[in-house]
Amino acid sequence: MIDKRSIVVIGGGTGTFAVLSGLKQYRKQVDVTAVVTMADAGGSTGVLRDEFGCLPVGDVRMSLVALARENGDHDELLRQLFLYRFDKGAGLNGHNFGNLLLVALTDILGSEEAAISAAARVLRVHGRVVPVTTEKVDLVATYDDGSELVGEHHIDEPAHKDTKRITDLSIIPHASVNTRAEDALLNADIIVLGPGDLYTSVLANCVVDGVPEAIRRSGAQVVYVSSLMTKVGQTSGMGTKEQLAEITRFIGREPDVMLSNTAPLPEELLARYATENEYPVEVNCDGARCKVIKDDFLATEAVTTAKGDVLKRSLIRHDARKIAGTIIDLL
Repeated sequence: MIDKRSIVVIGGGTGTFAVLSGLKQYRKQVDVTAVVTMADAGGSTGVLRDEFGCLPVGDVRMSLVALARENGDHDELLRQLFLYRFDKGAGLNGHNFGNLLLVALTDILGSEEAAISAAARVLRVHGRVVPVTTEKVDLVATYDDGSELVGEHHIDEPAHKDTKRITDLSIIPHASVNTRAEDALLNADIIVLGPGDLYTSVLANCVVDGVPEAIRRSGAQVVYVSSLMTKVGQTSGMGTKEQLAEITRFIGREPDVMLSNTAPLPEELLARYATENEYPVEVNCDGARCKVIKDDFLATEAVTTAKGDVLKRSLIRHDARKIAGTIIDLL
């Protein structure tokens, strides 16, 4: 029997989806655990969180689908069902079927973790999806002018379009790491941070009490996958060097490896990002202790946004196969 290695992916959103989708192809070699942010407060997830008082389900759903079995038409239909977003209907427009199912399962089974386990069985997931905390929290960003924003959605899509910089990130109320997430981190061979929005997807996990300590105690290789584009209100003017410094500041140690894309980005998409004052992340870090792997990590397929989706989505994304292959080579 092959002695499998353990990889933990920390994050949320489309970046984590890509990494998990790629690593799933190596399921005979590795066990994969997704540790998912519980700070999400936008779109369908935010509405359900407010109305039902449940933990946010959107990033959990995406991670479950990323790790779901793909073995024929039946599996593909289930994946499409979990991703299906209503684009009409009073009260339903904008909601995702998978989100609604997870909320219903939570009500039936009595806990979010039981609901996640049940959904994982339905999708025949290769791996585990674990909330970073089981406590209800909100993300708080403090800016260099002393102002604060409360709530992941407000931080992710701020009303201000100026150059204010985030100087601190926290959660209210204080919350402790889920013991299952902590165990996964402590026993990992590789811990992957990102890709994704630096503060609202990646570091949102690292401000939960116990997460930085578990990362430092684990002995695992820590890998940071840098973003492709800057994000207004979060990382304007930040290159890979500055991203790496923020990761180091919040987890209390420098990552061992950073993956940085060097492939040219599509000009027509760059023009669309530029209208929002968002630009390619400058690869300006060679790393003193951190090994920097510079390569083509760019996905080439076009990204489409589902009808009914009210959130701003990234159009330029990482390639699941390329990222996963590089991570596996580090074992």
